[in-house]
Amino acid sequence: MADIVDPATRSKIMASIRGKNTKPELQVRRGLHQLGVRFRLHRRDLPGSPDLVFPKYRAALFVHGCFWHRHDSCRLAYTPSDNGHKWVEKFKANVERDRRQIALLQQAGWRVFVIWECALRANDLSDLLVAVAAELKTGVSTYREWPTSPNEAHGAV
Repeated sequence: MADIVDPATRSKIMASIRGKNTKPELQVRRGLHQLGVRFRLHRRDLPGSPDLVFPKYRAALFVHGCFWHRHDSCRLAYTPSDNGHKWVEKFKANVERDRRQIALLQQAGWRVFVIWECALRANDLSDLLVAVAAELKTGVSTYREWPTSPNEAHGAV
């Protein structure tokens, strides 16, 4: 897929992308707060500085962008055609860092949850967040992702 903007404009766009307080993260925070779920933000003393931390449930939640964190088989996780090799290396490093951080959290006794960006785009947000809140409170899963498959997020299931 050819880029529709010149390299200088693309560079400016990419530089403006934030790592904290993203729109998907804010959606999740607002929704969980409305459900009465309380949390802490970006605890730097935990591996990966999770987006939301639930000390009461010893759980950490990441809101991952499908593009940057490479959601398997998701249409949002495409690789730009320009400098493809550079992107592949960047994405590989991101995925490996995510795996390490999740493993470290689990080794320290934390439960880890991931909400993918595509789940927020495709599903009824309130249903998704009720499911997340229920999973937090049950204390059963040590790891859980939403959606459970990219097809679920894109309405194919």
